[in-house]
Amino acid sequence: MSTREIFDGRLEAALLLAPTAIVSAVFLYYPTALAFRTSFFESGFGRAPEFVGLENYVSLLGNPEYHSSVLISVVFAAIVVVGVIAVSLYLTFLIHEVDAGQGWYLISVIWPYALPPAVGALVFLFMVHPTLGVLTGPIEALGIELDWFNDGPQAFVVVALAAIWKQIGYNVIFMIAAMKNVPDALTETAEIDGVGRLRRLVSVYVPIMTPTLFFLVIIDTIYAFFGTFAFVDLLTSGGPSNATNVLIFDLYREAFSFFNFGTASAKSVVLFLVVAVLMAVQFRLTEEYSYYGA
Repeated sequence: MSTREIFDGRLEAALLLAPTAIVSAVFLYYPTALAFRTSFFESGFGRAPEFVGLENYVSLLGNPEYHSSVLISVVFAAIVVVGVIAVSLYLTFLIHEVDAGQGWYLISVIWPYALPPAVGALVFLFMVHPTLGVLTGPIEALGIELDWFNDGPQAFVVVALAAIWKQIGYNVIFMIAAMKNVPDALTETAEIDGVGRLRRLVSVYVPIMTPTLFFLVIIDTIYAFFGTFAFVDLLTSGGPSNATNVLIFDLYREAFSFFNFGTASAKSVVLFLVVAVLMAVQFRLTEEYSYYGA
């Protein structure tokens, strides 16, 4: 291959990558760098930026309300990730075991994911509204009084359930594809040995699906921290009594309700670091426990 051909190939690759690189630089890397820079300043509407160094970060370390928000966010993310994976895996297995009407079952499970988050939050609000909800009557018939407008723990559960409900479809899409790749010989062998359905799911399918499952754990973790803002905003607005004040909503309110852009930027950097650490741990676990075949 001549030098000219190598140059032409590299130029063609650069031209193909240019649009993506430009968009990423303008809408991802530049805002990230700007947020990091702003975190060292105290600024807001009508105020000139004032350099304060690490003061914003120090104030977060001594802020008990922010500590509570971090704890709420981590617990919320854990519940959402575990809930989404568990429910999606079980629904995927049930759909996989069905021969007739499998496509309709898939559509019924996947459709909530097609909704925009704000629309999904409003749909869930109409289902579980304390007085007007479609499901309120049946739930209260079980002896559970719905008052999540005023009850913090109930509000936390409602937002978590809404986030889980919205994300199930995405997981099912990948899980059903991974489950269909399980060799039929393994399923037949398990059936001959008298292995029950749930035991077959846990002992046969799950180990082979681990690469897909770990990928979904990572995606669901990012979703739990960054993609659930609409549910908190439209369902509870962080309340009651900050019971659902997760980090993504907390920094939004800091920036656009209190106009403390420096503190909000510091919170965004901390959120990024928290998620980055969790991603590093999950990638390490993926390398150790994923099964990629012989």
